[in-house]
Amino acid sequence: MDKITHHLDDRLLMAYAAGTLPEGFNLVVATHISLCDECRARLGEFEAVGGQVLERGDTVALADTSLEQTLARISGDAPAGDDRNTMPQRSSVFPAPLRDYVGGDADAVHWRAVGGGVRQAILPTSNAATVRLLHIPAGAAVPDHGHRGTELTLVLQGAFRDEEDRFARGDIEIADEEVQHTPVAEAGEDCICLAATDAPLRFRALIPRLAQPFLRI
Repeated sequence: MDKITHHLDDRLLMAYAAGTLPEGFNLVVATHISLCDECRARLGEFEAVGGQVLERGDTVALADTSLEQTLARISGDAPAGDDRNTMPQRSSVFPAPLRDYVGGDADAVHWRAVGGGVRQAILPTSNAATVRLLHIPAGAAVPDHGHRGTELTLVLQGAFRDEEDRFARGDIEIADEEVQHTPVAEAGEDCICLAATDAPLRFRALIPRLAQPFLRI
C-alpha cells in the first residue's frame, strides 16, 4: 500500500468531532480515518479538547429515562460509518465504515454507467451533501470540472493524478471553488473513489453539462 500523503485538514476534523458535518462528508471522513493513523490521532486530540470544554460547561437536568434510551441506541441503533478503530482487511476494497454503509464490498455495489467507461453509485444520505462511489477504468479521465462548493475525494483502489498531485489508496483530495482539474486514473489498475460534494460540479464541456441533472453530479 502506498503511504498516505494527503490528509484531512483541521477544519474538517474539528467539524467531524463536533458532529456538524453533513452525513455524506461524515462518511468520507470516517472511511479515511479508518485507514489513516495520523488523522485518527489528530481526531483524538480534538475530541479530548471537546471533552474538556464539556466538563467545564454548565450542567442541565436530564430525563429519568435518558440512560436507558442512550444504551438502547448504542446497542441497537449505532450510526453506520463510525467504526473508526476497526482496521480493514487488506483484501477488502472498502474499509469497515463504508462496508457497513454499502452492505458489502465493491462487488455489492450497483454501478451505473456515466460515460467514458466511468461508473458511479450514489449512496443514500441526507440532502446536505451528495456522496457517490466512482469506478474509473485505468487510464481513463473524468471530464474537466470545477466546483461550486467543497468536494472530498477518497481513493479506495488504484490511483489518480490531476494537474496538482497524485492520489493513491487512503489519500484524500479536498477541492474547493478555486480548483479546476481533470483527474486521470493511473494505468495498471482501475481507480475506485468515494466522493462527497455539497454543491453541483462546474463542467466546461457541453455534453457533461447536459448530462449533469440526470447523473446528479
